[in-house]
Amino acid sequence: MTELPTPRCWVEISCDALRHNLTLAKKQAGAAVELLAIVKANAYGHGMLGVARALAESVQLFGVANLEEALALRRELAHPIIILGPALPEEITPIVENGFIPSVSTLEEAELFSHSGRGTSGGTKLNVKIDTGMGRMGMLENIAVATLKGIAALSDVTVHSISTHLPVSNEDATFTREQLARFSGLVQQLREVVPYSFKVHALQSAGLFAFNEETFDIVRAGMVLYGIPSLPDLKIDLQPAMTWKTRVALIRDVPAGHGISYGRTFITPKPMRVATLSAGYADGYPRHLSSRDASVLIRGNRCALLGRVTMDLMVVDVTDVPEVKTGEEAVLMGRQGDNEVSCVELADRAGTITWEITTRIGSRVQRVYT
Repeated sequence: MTELPTPRCWVEISCDALRHNLTLAKKQAGAAVELLAIVKANAYGHGMLGVARALAESVQLFGVANLEEALALRRELAHPIIILGPALPEEITPIVENGFIPSVSTLEEAELFSHSGRGTSGGTKLNVKIDTGMGRMGMLENIAVATLKGIAALSDVTVHSISTHLPVSNEDATFTREQLARFSGLVQQLREVVPYSFKVHALQSAGLFAFNEETFDIVRAGMVLYGIPSLPDLKIDLQPAMTWKTRVALIRDVPAGHGISYGRTFITPKPMRVATLSAGYADGYPRHLSSRDASVLIRGNRCALLGRVTMDLMVVDVTDVPEVKTGEEAVLMGRQGDNEVSCVELADRAGTITWEITTRIGSRVQRVYT
């Protein structure tokens, strides 16, 4: 079988940057707090297994979205794995059999795990979710005490942890502080009624750096690991772990008045030299960056994106980089020379959030760990 000599579109993941960012999170959380590394959604596009291997010696738990991710991770690592999303009915038995920690929002869910876990050694550990304002999962606060009493009375399950989620930690500090105060008070009540110890987690990356007056027992480290700022004014030495690259596939000289790409949304105002790059929206490069003053880096120079991003290709202006040759690297996101196209810049120009930029990077884009 013929192997490709070079990748056409790939991301380079710096393991040193991952570990550097983890060190910052651990320092902020404190030595006594456990780190739950969030590697769901293919580690925010960085490659779940590669990231998990890089961090395995320094974190206590891993967090994934669903059973499929948990099974893939279990084949590599023996760490405790929390499944952060709700389980489908047919997933309950394999979750129990593999010793994963499911997240439950109701007594009924806990009863299903109790029934499925009968006769298993030690029973199933549960992450019990409380809805303090996210509105996506979890039991409401006013029934949490009674529900947890019911869960505690079940056989073959134990409460590993109690958690909540912060919906506006990067937007509304007043609500978030009030939400955490309510959750902290509720945790105190729950510790009085549950006959065994459990751990507590509420802070994700934004919460860890903006609302860490109380860190609880576990911190969910997600975006911070990947060097993606979760707060607009976060002043810490994060190192972006990902550099996204493609190659110059074609160079052409076009006359003035020539249309570029579908819709002819860009007409050359003068004779121009243009480069066609081997990346498009099928690779995850946002089509919304079309006509939004987006740039890529070639030989350290910003080269403007021209016209619409297409499925497999895109066109950029290399008029001012006459020495560029086919096969050269072009940086879609990251640093090259003295210039940088950051994830924040791409998200702002595309009108989206930073973590959507990385998580949408497609499976045909190779992940290379350095």
